[in-house]
Order: sequence, then structure tokens, then C-alpha cells
Amino acid sequence: MSAGDPTPTEEIQAPPAHWEGDVLLRDGRTAHIRPIRPEDEELMVEFYARVSDESKYYRFFSPMPVLSDRDVRRFTHVDHRDRVALVMILQERMIAVGRYDVVADNEAEVAFLVEDGHQGRGIAQLLLEHLAQAGRERGVERFTAEVLPDNSRMIHTFRDAGYRVASGYHDGVITLEFPIDPTDTAIGVMRDREHAAEAASIQRFFHPKSVAIIGASRRQDTIGQVLVRNLVTADFTGRVYVVNPSAPAVSGMPAYKNVNDIPDDVDVAIVAVPADSVTDVVLDCANKGVHGLIVISSGFAETGEEGRKRQRHLAGLCRSYGLRLIGPNCLGVINTDPTVQVNASLSSVMPTRGRAGFFCQSGALGSAILEKVKNRGLGISTFVSAGNRADVSGNDLLQYWEEDDATEVVMMYLESIGNPRKFSRIARRVSQRKPIVAVRSGRTTQGVPMGHAVRRIGAPQAAVDAMFRQAGVIQVDTLDDMFDVAQLLAHQPLPRGRRVAIVGNSDALGLLAADAASAVGLVVNRSVALGADATAEDFEDALDNAIDDPDVDSVIAVYIPPLDVTGEEVANVLAAVGEQSDKPLVSSFLGAEGIPELLRVPDVAGSSAGRGSVPSYPAVEAAVRALARVVEYAVWLHAPDGPAADAGEVDVPAAKKLVKRVLRSAEGEVGDREIELDQSLVTELLGHYGIDLWPTRPVADAEAAVAAGEALGWDVVLKSTLDSLRERPDQTHVWRNISDAEDMRDAWETLTQLIDPAMGRFVVQRSAPPGVPVAIRSFEDPLFGPVVSFGISGPVIELLGDWSYRIPPLGQHEVASMVREVKSSPLLFGYRGADAVDVAAVEDLITRVAALKNDLPNVSSLELTLVLAGVDGAQTLTATARVATIKDPRPDSLVRRMPDLESTIPD
Repeated sequence: MSAGDPTPTEEIQAPPAHWEGDVLLRDGRTAHIRPIRPEDEELMVEFYARVSDESKYYRFFSPMPVLSDRDVRRFTHVDHRDRVALVMILQERMIAVGRYDVVADNEAEVAFLVEDGHQGRGIAQLLLEHLAQAGRERGVERFTAEVLPDNSRMIHTFRDAGYRVASGYHDGVITLEFPIDPTDTAIGVMRDREHAAEAASIQRFFHPKSVAIIGASRRQDTIGQVLVRNLVTADFTGRVYVVNPSAPAVSGMPAYKNVNDIPDDVDVAIVAVPADSVTDVVLDCANKGVHGLIVISSGFAETGEEGRKRQRHLAGLCRSYGLRLIGPNCLGVINTDPTVQVNASLSSVMPTRGRAGFFCQSGALGSAILEKVKNRGLGISTFVSAGNRADVSGNDLLQYWEEDDATEVVMMYLESIGNPRKFSRIARRVSQRKPIVAVRSGRTTQGVPMGHAVRRIGAPQAAVDAMFRQAGVIQVDTLDDMFDVAQLLAHQPLPRGRRVAIVGNSDALGLLAADAASAVGLVVNRSVALGADATAEDFEDALDNAIDDPDVDSVIAVYIPPLDVTGEEVANVLAAVGEQSDKPLVSSFLGAEGIPELLRVPDVAGSSAGRGSVPSYPAVEAAVRALARVVEYAVWLHAPDGPAADAGEVDVPAAKKLVKRVLRSAEGEVGDREIELDQSLVTELLGHYGIDLWPTRPVADAEAAVAAGEALGWDVVLKSTLDSLRERPDQTHVWRNISDAEDMRDAWETLTQLIDPAMGRFVVQRSAPPGVPVAIRSFEDPLFGPVVSFGISGPVIELLGDWSYRIPPLGQHEVASMVREVKSSPLLFGYRGADAVDVAAVEDLITRVAALKNDLPNVSSLELTLVLAGVDGAQTLTATARVATIKDPRPDSLVRRMPDLESTIPD
């Protein structure tokens, strides 16, 4: 340690609030990380007493059995600037401490001490991540660490962090040094660890060796009795324990008064006690060493403000004692794996084994959803109803399902998204391996159920939809649509393209199918009408020919049987063809829904409907709609990602300094309000990203306008900057082609008669080359992070909402898609004989705006409000920018941290 002691009168400033948070350890359990406090002296002494002599020697390079009072004070009193210390707290005990001390300009020495019983849980890596982020915020650029050669665990901690580590050896000590700039490798390592920890935290819920039902009851028609019955009748392969303090036995099993009385380990506890008793259960389970809780009990956030406080307390208590929580107010968890067979839920329906994992936030809809799964013969691998989703979320389940070999398709019913930016990042990775089909309620109203303590998304609906598409998520409108798509994905191969063949015995239905296909972007390359008297052999020949056709990617079979015909022979043909085909086959067979028994192919893995089973839809339109969704996913999956969009030469440090300078100059004056930059600052900011803003001269009278015209070399325009006139189609606020002083005075007199100068200032600009007016906008959403949009300028386009949206960072393919997907894009590509504009220049501007917005969270909004896209480039005529103080921008970007419970209170 190189820092001195604080003086008795030294004032310790409070550390930033976002340095404190809950974290997930390598084994899937939780802990709390926070800055050290002066009042932690007793915790420090107790912690140090539990650390082994060997760990102490590795930390201090000499025997140091106890800490002196001076040492304790030095370790617990830091300034949170040049001397920063973070501690890990679990069950109200300190289990680790990490610190850095600045030793030179932009350089700090870092060190850790972890209690022996908690080593190997990834604690040092977490502390290093959080210390590095704190250091970056304090201007530290490099960490150094001194390590004994045989302290291999700590050496690996530094080397495995993803930083560029250099080392030296002197006097028996290895000195490691590395810059803490967050490289792509370091961020990748962090996210790999996040993925492993979150998947591990869910794995125990699905594969418990023992389950305790707390609140088990002998009385029929009670939740406690239903839970016992469902777990036992599902033939759970592990041990079941029931906890009931007032009964000697429940359902023939001995009842324990408390979970701590159970003689064996308990992996998962299902809690069905009154809401005000759940806290005691958490403490008992923590003392027992239970991994996770499934809280069925209601009476939490869904009931109002008091319930929200109770729910926050429950979640915080679980995290502080290392427990993960599903619920409260949830239906429960199901795993159909025959080696587990766990139905830890209120659903009496134990679904058949299938390939789809299902995440549902609604406990009320859960039972109906499982019934629908059963009726369709779809089958599931695992099911979770998260209820109020106080802790475990869809993001956690995606992390688990990504590695779960039993799950090939993910279905999600989402009522809210707590962290859309993280969801987008994880979903995009998972979608590369497994399709995700999602229904999102409240899409139009952006409504959030009362029990879900999350902020509303500020981004427009189109931006949220764009995020789903960008991540490869198949977003559908209804639960029926979700099942329609999922059964196709689970049982048929992916199509290679949009070309389809229609084979059927009904001309009318064949035409309906063709019309429906054209309406959703499919191309009908083959249509075979077999007639009402077609035989099974006729179907077989037609289907084989369609599948063998190289110009066909998918086949739609339509079969309506004649009177008194079962269709069994045709069903056998469809099943046989579907099993052998490498192209997807969907059907409208007898108007049946799901996977009819006749069309099922047995699965050696135990699923009732195996790979190759042919899904059936009651209407051909539903079959076509499902196929179109799958085609879009296949196109996304096989579209080349290409390289990241390159913004070229940019000066990120200079841009960050500009933003900090503006915010610092307004400190104490604006609070949380946004600060609008003046044009000189906008020009400077854009200049750091290679965007040239067209020169503008504000003028207050006719003589100033003349002087501005002379300074700009004439061929100028005079215009009002009044917001309401910026996009007037008649352009009465602009006077063009001003070539001398006389023209300028005429322009001034005419415009000031139409527009009062007191209403909005006038400016003079050089005339820009002709072009198509476009706009590029970006803003920072509190949940989403950065959002970028593009559109053709004009009032009609604004009314129609013809904008494309993306979430940075962007790839070249995404930038190109943004330009082309707006309905008015033909204006850029030579519409009605006009010259095509320089689209590459437009794409370059989008790329630079996206890069700026991704790099600078404190730029709350940036708009290139008028860009003229011409044949030889794109000129940015007007732009606006605002900056704002953001306490903890994009909190999961550079450190692993669970959502802040206090920040999830609805606005």
C-alpha cells in the first residue's frame, strides 16, 4: 500500500450510488458489492479473522495474523477517488475486499483478498471489473498488481480478464500491469462470465435433486395441496419434502415444522404461505442453504404500493442471502425431462416432452397456455411462469436455453421488458442458434401490469419492434400465432428462401393460399390443383415433384376430404414426405390445428411428435402466415452480418471532453434538465465525428444579413429558424438565390412581413446543391440506450410515421437496410426518372450518428434535421443536439450487475 492515512479531520465524500449493486457469482448465487464504509471496521476485523494465514501471506507478502487499529482505519477510510475499496457482502458478512490506490498519474495499484471458503466463485473477477469501471470514472488508465509467483489463482484472475497484461519479475515478486480500457476482448470475457453465471442460476431450478414445499396442506382445493399433488403425480425423480408446522404428515409424507428440520439438502423451495410470512421463510431457506425459491404466494406488487414495498424487500432479502427468486405471484416451473419430471407449479397439466422452452410472465395465463400446448400436441422441454418477475427474468432463461440441448425453440409471452438493451444483446446471440418466438402484450399502449415494477419504455413502438427484428426475434401478435410458428419451427426444417409451392385438392383453397402468400411477401412458383377426387398417390407424386423442384423452398399442402373419407391415406403420405423432406412442409389438413395424430412422426427422444411431423392449420391463411414468419427468420439468419459499420476517423476523447465541459459549466444550474447546445458547439461535436455542418450566420436585421451574404460569397439563402416552419412544403420561410445586397434587402423585407422576427431568428446560409431532404435522428432511452432513426423529410412522411429504427452499434448491412426499408425510399433511387442520390453518403452519415450516439450516452438527443442528399454527396444543413447528466448510463455495458431494485419503481 502506498497511500497514507487519512487525517482525523479529513472529510470523506460519498461514492457514486451506482458503485453499489447486486451481482451474480459463478455458481449462480447472488451477493452484494458496494464501496467500503468507515462503519465497516467491525466487519473488516471479523472478515480478516476468518481468512487463512496463507491467503493473508499472499496478500501482504508477510505474516500478518491480525490487523492493527491503524490498519483497520486505513483500510476502511478511503476517499473514493485516489483510494477506492469495494467489498462483497453476503448474509450480512464481508466475504471479500478489493481496492486500488493511485500511485502515479493515471496509474493505480490494485489488490484483493477473498475469504477462503468463497474462493473459486469468481469474486475476484467481479471486483476487478467494478474497480476498473470506478477507475475509468476517476481518470485511472492503468492498473498494476504485485503477486507472489506461487499465487497462481490471482495471476490467472488478471490474465483471464481480457486485458493486455504485461509482467516483470523483481525481488521474488511478479509485477503485472495492464491498461483498463474496455477492449472488445475484455467485454467479451465479461459477457461470457455473465452468461455462465446466469445459466447456472437457472439450471438448479430445472434439475433439482430435492424440493421442499413450504405451506403444504392436507386440505383439498388449497394451493399447498395442489402443489404437493402436482409434484408427486408428475413422477418427480428427486426427493420431495413437505413443510407444515401444524400437521404430522401431508399426502402420506412426513411433514417438517421448518425447512431447517429437513435432514437432507434442499435445492429448491416452493413457497405457498401468506405474503407477510414469506420473509421468515427466506431467512430459514438461506440458513438451510437452499439454492432458489419459487414463490407462488400473492399479495405483492400486484396489490398496490404496500405490495410493491413488500416485493422489493423480498427480492432484496433473497439477493443479500445468495438466493435466486422466481415470482412472486407465479404459476411455477416445469421440466418434462424424463430424468427429472418436475412439476413445481399450480398447473395440473404436465405437458408432453417437446422441443420448445416457454417463458411466461403471467401466472393467470399460464394454465391456459399449458392446456393449449397439450391440445396442439406441441410439447415443451421446460416452462417457467415468472409472475411479478421480481428477480428471475426472461434474460436469465435465454441464457439457460442457449446451452440447453433439449430446447430447440424458445417461446416467450412478455408483459414487460426490464432491460431491453440486455434482452436485445442476448436474444441476438441466442437467435443465431435457436429461434425465439415472442408475444409482447401492451404493444400499442406500452402498458405494464401492476405487478411488474419496471419503467415504461420511452422509445416509440416502431423502435421496439425494430429491436426485436434486429435481434432476430420472431415477434407475433397473439398466442395462437406463437404456437402456429413454434410448431413449424419445432418439427420442420428452415426454408432457404421465399419461393413456395401449393399442392391441394381444392381450387378455392389453393387460390386463397396463393393470395395469402403474395400478401405476406412469399413468391408462389408452383401451384398444383389435383381436384376433389385426388388419391393419396396423386398427392405423393405432386409433393415429391414440388420438393424436388430447385425453384421451390417450401410446400403448402391443402387437403379437404370428400364426404365419408377419413383422409388417413393422404395423412400417411404427408407424414412420410414430411419426415424425409429437407424443405418445410405445412398443411391445412381436415381443418385440424396443431400436430394431428395422423401427421405425427414418432420421436426416439420421447416426444409425441418428432422431427418431420407435419403441422396442420385450420385455415390456409394461418399456415401461410406462420410460414412467412419462419421465412423472415431464415432470411435474417442467413443474411451476412458483414463488418461493423465504419465511422472512419473520429475523435472520441475530444467529443467526450466537450460533453463533460458543457455539463460541468452548467453544474448546479440545470439539475436533471437537458442542455441544448448552441450551433458552434453542435458544429464542434459533429466535427469530431467527421460530419460537416453547413455554415450558418444568424442575423438580426437587413444590414447584418447583407454582411453575412458578403462574408459567405453570395449565392445564399435567408430563412427563419422557427420550429413550426422548418418543414413547410411551401417553404414560405426561405428565400433562395440571393446574389447581392439588393436581393438580400428585398428578401428581408418580404420575409419579415410574413414572419415576425421576434418569433424566431433568421439565418443566412450558402445555397446547397439540390437534393432529396432526409433526416437522421437519435436519442438516449433510459431503458433502451441509444436509438437511431432515418426518414425522408416532409410533413406527409411525418404524419405517416415513415421512419426506420435501429439500436447501435450497427453493421453495414443494418445501415443499408435502414435506408431501404422506409416506404418513401424510392425517392432516393431515381423515382420517376429523377437522378439517384449518393446513397453511400447518406449511409455514411447514419453510421457516424450511430457511432456518436453509441459512444456518448450523455448526448441525450442528436438530430440532423435537414440533410440534402444529392447526386454527389449529402450536405447537412441543420442540426440540433442536447446533453444531459446520466447518473449510470447503460449499467450493464462494462460491469456485471443485477437490476437495481430501487430503480425499478414505476414512474
